[in-house]
Amino acid sequence: MGVFSALTTAVSGLQAQSYALENISGNIANSRTAGFKRVDTTFSDLIPDSALNRQIAGSVAAYSQATTTIQGDLSATKIDTNAAINGDGFFVVDQRQSGLGTNTTFTNANLYTRRGDFDFDANGYLVNGAGYFLKGQKIDTVTGQVVGSQPEVLRITQEQYPAKATTSIEYRANIPAYPATTRSDKTVVGSELLQPAASYTAGSDPHSTTSGGNGVVIGTDLTNFLAQSIPGGAATVYDSLGKATSVDLRWAKVSNVSAGPPAVADTWNLFVAENTSATGATVAYRNANQNITFDSTGQMTAPASGNILLPTMTIAGTTITGISLTTGGTGLTQNGDVSGQIDARSIRQDGYTAGTLDRVSISAQGQVIGTFSNGQVKALAQIATARFNAGNALKRLDGGAFEETIESGAPIVGLGTSDLIGGNVEQSNTDIADEFSKMIVTQQAYSANTKVITTAQDMLRDVFAIIR
Repeated sequence: MGVFSALTTAVSGLQAQSYALENISGNIANSRTAGFKRVDTTFSDLIPDSALNRQIAGSVAAYSQATTTIQGDLSATKIDTNAAINGDGFFVVDQRQSGLGTNTTFTNANLYTRRGDFDFDANGYLVNGAGYFLKGQKIDTVTGQVVGSQPEVLRITQEQYPAKATTSIEYRANIPAYPATTRSDKTVVGSELLQPAASYTAGSDPHSTTSGGNGVVIGTDLTNFLAQSIPGGAATVYDSLGKATSVDLRWAKVSNVSAGPPAVADTWNLFVAENTSATGATVAYRNANQNITFDSTGQMTAPASGNILLPTMTIAGTTITGISLTTGGTGLTQNGDVSGQIDARSIRQDGYTAGTLDRVSISAQGQVIGTFSNGQVKALAQIATARFNAGNALKRLDGGAFEETIESGAPIVGLGTSDLIGGNVEQSNTDIADEFSKMIVTQQAYSANTKVITTAQDMLRDVFAIIR
């Protein structure tokens, strides 16, 4: 029986080394497959039950050893929708079940992969090179909040991004303590101020209504008004349909505390151009109808909120309403300036016209970021990712995908301390040099087992020769 046992043991050795060679072959074949995880081989001895002094070496069995948790090199692809996980974790993906285009149905089963060469198909789905569909959760572009609690197959459409009406203009500027208007003359006290209503046409007084004026400048008085005020900059604003119009600002100083009573503070009025080509009784500029005052240090004291509400008006056929000039309380100052002109450091508004999706990229936090033709950059979706306590116990599927098992444990949602690298793909973790080294060792071990079979055969031939 010893000779026959040697034969069966050698055969088990041949089978084990063949299994190892099969794994080596697969690793080499997939050395350029994105996200591939090589399969190593471990051997285990099988000892028959026998007395202590009669134990033998026994035969051998071969088993797969996963390297799912060993990261491959990251390779830049310059494709914005490609992504690689730097660290632990997997993309959550799904498979097509049936249908085509927008009628595609999915298996609704969560599978996991490290293969991140995702790109858009004709229907807006993000699909990797093995045909798996990326899952995640949509993000509300208005609130920035994730929609829903369960990941779904992501579909990013080319729908138009809606316009947003301007509600706020951020204004940061310094107003000169002494405005260099056309009429200003430092030898004449008060020449830099907006002159009393008597210098304007009857029924027209550009002063704020809180000071007794009607707050409008008509075409007849336009030249006079321009000579008593200074430009404050302009901003392009948008209505609810995304129609753009330019808001031109102009400032006029109405009182100077240095002139004494009744002035108690340096006071300015803000005007908005309605029709700079106005003639006759047509309104050219409208007053924001708020007195803007400054203390002796040049800090704004009124309005206390630091916000100036612009008047509702129609400019070039576009109605603007509800727009606030926001200064943040300290953004607008009145300090000396030799130029006598306003130094507008920042004029930014929050509205925009409608736009279409120009490009998509993936952030380090796993968000799908859309850049639109109107200059807006918004998060569109949150990519679903997961980790496992025993990642090497996942079941392998075709195309570099994995399936949850009892041994792997349940998925842990999120990347943890890992992050995503957009425009990159994780390569195979196969080391060609190492695989060829293992191939040589495997080949020699296989040859050694064949030698055992040859020797056993010779021994059996000698046994058969005894009876001749």
